[in-house]
Amino acid sequence: MRFADPLWFLLFVAVLVAWFLRDRFFYRSTIRFSDVASLKQIATKRTQYFSKLSLVIRLLIFLLIIIALARPQAVLIEKEVSTEGVDIMLVLDVSQSMAAEDFKPDNRLTVAKKTLLDFVQKRDTDRLGLVVFGGDAYTQCPLTSDKGVLSTYLNEVELGMAGDGTAVGMAIATALNRMKNSLSKSKVMILLTDGENNRGEIDPATASQFAKDMGIKIYTIGVGKEGGAPIPYIDPVYGKVYSSQKTYLDEDTLKTIATMTDGLYFRAFDGDGLKDIYEEINALEKTDIMTKHYRDYFDHFPTLLMWIFGLMIVEMCIRNLILVIIP
Repeated sequence: MRFADPLWFLLFVAVLVAWFLRDRFFYRSTIRFSDVASLKQIATKRTQYFSKLSLVIRLLIFLLIIIALARPQAVLIEKEVSTEGVDIMLVLDVSQSMAAEDFKPDNRLTVAKKTLLDFVQKRDTDRLGLVVFGGDAYTQCPLTSDKGVLSTYLNEVELGMAGDGTAVGMAIATALNRMKNSLSKSKVMILLTDGENNRGEIDPATASQFAKDMGIKIYTIGVGKEGGAPIPYIDPVYGKVYSSQKTYLDEDTLKTIATMTDGLYFRAFDGDGLKDIYEEINALEKTDIMTKHYRDYFDHFPTLLMWIFGLMIVEMCIRNLILVIIP
C-alpha cells in the first residue's frame, strides 16, 4: 500500500482542530426560549444517540475525503523469471553385475534407480535424459523437461536390458550424441557404473576427449564395496544362487574421465553414500535464475468515493428523517 499524494494528510490537522473547537466557534444560538421544558419531551436518548452518530459520520466523511485525495494505491508486483537451465544426461550401468546385493536390502540397480528418481524431482528447470548401457549402449530417454516422462522410462529400466559386459566408452559416446545439439551453456553427464570397460568400439579415454572438446563435464560414480561382491542368478534347479565370479570396479578409469572433463569422481559403498553423492552433485550444478520485477498500482480512489457517497446518504437520512431540528 502507498499514497500517491500524501501531502493531503496535512488537512487532518485542520479537521481535528475544527472538531474540538466546534462548540466555541461554530454552534451559536439563533433563537432564545424562556422555557425549554416543552423541548425536553423530544430530547430522548434515541435522538441524542442519532445526533452524535450524525456528527461522527460527518467527521468520517471528511477524513475519507482527505484519504481519497491522498490517492491510496495497492502495489502489485509481478515477477518475470528467466532460467538458464542445465542439460543433464544420466548414464546408468544396467549390466548383470548391478544385481550384486551389497546395497542391502536391495541390489545396486534398484538403489541407483530410486536415488536417480529423487535427483530428477529436484531439478525443476533443467532438461534431463537417460542412457543405459551394458555390452551395448542406447538412449532410454532423450533430453526432456518433462520429469514425469523421464521417471516412467527410468522405472522401466531392468537388469541386462543392454546386453552383457560394460561398454563405458560407448555409453559416453551415445550420451554425447544426444547432447551435441544442446544450446544450453551448462552441459553435464553423470555416469554410474560398478565395472570396468570391456566392450565397445570406443574406449573411455577417447570418448572423454570428445566430451572435453564439446565442453561437457562428466561426474563419475563408482558403486560397490571394496573387493567386489558375488552376483546372484536364478538356477533352474536350485533357484537363487550366487556366482563365484565377483565384479570389480576400475576406479582409475573413472577418475581419468572425471579429470579430463573437469568433473569429479565419487565412490559409493552403500545406498546412503549414493544418495549423498547425488545431493552433492545437485548442489554443485546450480541453475541460474534471473528475476525481473514489474510494479503496477491499483488505485482505491473509486472505492473510497463510493463509501463517501454512501455515508453522505446515511447522514442526510438521519438528519432529515430521524432528528428533529429546532428552528
